[in-house]
Order: sequence, then C-alpha cells, then structure tokens
Amino acid sequence: MDDIALQTRWKADPFLKWPGGKRWAASHIAGAVRRRLENKYFEPFLGGGAVFFCLCPRRALLSDINGDLINIYRMIRDHPNEVIEKLRVLPVSRAEYYRIRASEPSEPALRAARFLYLNRTAFGGMYRLNRAGKFNVPYGGGEREPSVLWQRDILKEASAALKNAELREADFETALEQAGPGDVVYCDPTYTVTHDQDGFVRYNNRNFSWADQERLAKAASRASRRNATIMISNAHHREIRRLYRTATFETLARFSTLCPDPSRRRTVLEYLITL
Repeated sequence: MDDIALQTRWKADPFLKWPGGKRWAASHIAGAVRRRLENKYFEPFLGGGAVFFCLCPRRALLSDINGDLINIYRMIRDHPNEVIEKLRVLPVSRAEYYRIRASEPSEPALRAARFLYLNRTAFGGMYRLNRAGKFNVPYGGGEREPSVLWQRDILKEASAALKNAELREADFETALEQAGPGDVVYCDPTYTVTHDQDGFVRYNNRNFSWADQERLAKAASRASRRNATIMISNAHHREIRRLYRTATFETLARFSTLCPDPSRRRTVLEYLITL
C-alpha cells in the first residue's frame, strides 16, 4: 500500500498548449488512474501530457507517433537548460515568427526550442500541419510569448517530473502491447465531435480514422485480458459505445471556448471509458 500511496510525489504544469488537451479534466482522470495504478503508467497519445504531469508516477512509458513532440520531451527531460538558453534568444515579432516557422533545424535542442517558440507564439496555441507535414499556424501576436516557461520554472519542473519516464516515438498499439498486470494505460486519441451526430465516422476520418478507432479498441481489449487497466478519452457518440460494449462509461462535460464566435460556444461532452 505504501508504494501505491507514493506514486504521486508532486504535480507539474504541462509546458505545451495542445489541441484537445486534457488540462480541464486532468485532476479527475489522474485520480481515477491513481486508484488503479500498481505498476507502470502508459500514455501512448502523449500530446501535452496533462494527465501525466498531474499524476507524476514513479514509472512511466510515454509515447507518441509525432517525432518532433518526443524530441522536445527528451530534451526537456535531459537538457532543459540548453533548451532554455536557445529559446531565450529568439526574438518575438511577426517577422521573426515566420522566419523561425520556415526554418528546419536538425540539432535536437534547437528543434525543441523552435517547437516551444512556435507553440507559445502561434495563434491560439494551435498545433497544425499541412499535407506536406509543415507547421502552418499563423502568428498569434498580443501577449503570446514564451518567457513564462523559464520565469515560472515550468520547464525545470517538467524536467524533474520526466526523469523516470521512458520516451518513445511509436504507434499507440506498440505501447499497449507492453501493458500487463498492475499497469494503467491512459489513451487520448485525436477525435473531433461534440454531440451524437450521424456524420461522426466520416468527419473524424480526417483526424483519427475509424479504422484506427477499431484498432485501438482491439488493442485495449487484449491489454485488458492481460490484467492491465485501460482508460480512454473519446467522443460522446453511440458508435464509440458499440466499440466498447463491456466497458464502463463516464461522461465528462466542459464548456468549449475554441469557437471565435461566443454565441456558438457550447457544452462539449466526452466519454471516459474504462476497461
């Protein structure tokens, strides 16, 4: 029992703004994970890592298919001061933003600094790639700049939280296949839906395809049979319920502020699924 109680030592703030991130629900989800966690924590759709940083487990395997994302986590874990030094000298202006956005550094620390710079100065903190795989979010302006990351020691605290975490660039199925007894896997795949509409499958094929959803459900079921606990955030839609017929469903609600027109903002429902 003592080992389980010591799973969480502190909380750290996520250092990335991430579309679809779970900052709003991190405490609730981390609490649900903590009650079940006896061994290793897995997060195969890492993104902004809000649940991981809220939980701060002693053992973790964090992965994502996005290589640039995994690079920045590795650099913050292993070389935070080097990344901060490179980030601090990047001027914040419209002209510099587009110059840095067009650059393609190969050195890992500079790649990480560029990623952070764009994440903190882009419009709305969005992360979006075009069909050629190039970051194409416009300049944000205003008060959007990265100095808060070193002024509040966000990167150094994140580095401490990541010290015992293994980081991999990998497809989600690779991570799920490693989960076993006492492990908890939290999955937060990309999906775009706010209500139970018939266009869900067609609409989401642009993000996380229905074939991917089916593959995730099968991999989660296999891991569950190995006595791992799988928790999945997903769209509040009847097709998702059909995929996980034997799972437990909890509905989480938040108020969306992403739409620029306040009159069109509304409550968004999501499922938290547990196998």
